[in-house]
Amino acid sequence: MAKKIVLAYSGGLDTSVAIAWLKETYKAEVIAFCADLGQGEELDPVEAKAIKTGASKAYVEDLREEFIRDYIFPMLRANAIYEGIYLLGTSIARPLIAKKQIDIAVKEGADAVSHGSTGKGNDQVRFELSYYALKPDIKVIAPWREWPFNSRESLIDYSEKHGIPVTATKAKPYSTDRNIFHISYEGGILEDPWAEPPQDMYTMMISPEKAPDKPTYIEIDYKEGNPVAINGEQLGPVALFEKLNKLAGENGIGRVDLVENRYVGMKSRGVYETPAGTVLHAAHRAVESLTLDREVLHLRDSLIPRYAELVYYGYWFAPEREIMQATIDNIQKDVTGTARLKLYKGSCSVAGRKSPLSLYHQELATFEAEKIYNQRDAEGFIKLNALRLKMRKLLRG
Repeated sequence: MAKKIVLAYSGGLDTSVAIAWLKETYKAEVIAFCADLGQGEELDPVEAKAIKTGASKAYVEDLREEFIRDYIFPMLRANAIYEGIYLLGTSIARPLIAKKQIDIAVKEGADAVSHGSTGKGNDQVRFELSYYALKPDIKVIAPWREWPFNSRESLIDYSEKHGIPVTATKAKPYSTDRNIFHISYEGGILEDPWAEPPQDMYTMMISPEKAPDKPTYIEIDYKEGNPVAINGEQLGPVALFEKLNKLAGENGIGRVDLVENRYVGMKSRGVYETPAGTVLHAAHRAVESLTLDREVLHLRDSLIPRYAELVYYGYWFAPEREIMQATIDNIQKDVTGTARLKLYKGSCSVAGRKSPLSLYHQELATFEAEKIYNQRDAEGFIKLNALRLKMRKLLRG
């Protein structure tokens, strides 16, 4: 039996119930850890709430800069998108939370860690793979796989019975997860994939229909694959995301509604808002289009689906992800320049790009007269590349 448990605590329904349940079931000391990843909420009351709910101690740490610098930026350098649409905002937060939990467990002499993820979801895998990668002998307790509750309604009943204050209600039982990169919505009224999400659900942006009728143009500067300035103003990681979330949100950019394939084997409907991330993805690819060699770009692009899977599945601390990251980061050394983007009613389009390291040669690419490229050379190039196609037809008839 565990004697001291470090719980990943959000102050929400699941983890609030988890404190009381862990104490009651394991007779153990529970230490709550809440990571400030830019939830946009006042986190000062979280510590008091954790103590009131039964935690012996509570840690609340501002991890926003580390989150962006060491987790979001590397992922954006890889242009990671899961199943062609999801920018991995929830997935990328889990390894950092897990890492800090293990740090606290070592500091406090705890023999176990715990989380509030369900036994059906991806997060349980992401947390636990990270725990074991960082501290192989740690004991992991997953309440959702043990306790008798089988729904959020039953959790609400338990919390009311034990006087645990929670914000979830039976009328709005969907689950949300927010950080500075995105917010996700799952469950409850969203479980019908045919039903359109209610407009009052969204929090990070206005609807595209209500966005300004005039487009907003912005410029984003990149240095070695990372965004460093907006409209010429140098900004740190947190300030950059805050400003870009506001600009993109005001223009209704970043909503995604998809049915995704969970790692555990089932399909799940998720709705996401990723305003800044959507713009940065487009801007990054624009600068890359100027600065990366064709074969290098194509090679990197071939890694995107696998890299995105590793993040989604929870293998951030796995050697294959680290090797891929080293390769990607080496490629990014020349990705320096500026992208100009047009934000308009939910769309983000590239309006221009420039770079001091550009490989684009205007005189060579022009349709007008030039003296660099001999068009007659193309004939031999085409015939050599057509040889196998001609032979296939000749031999097979």
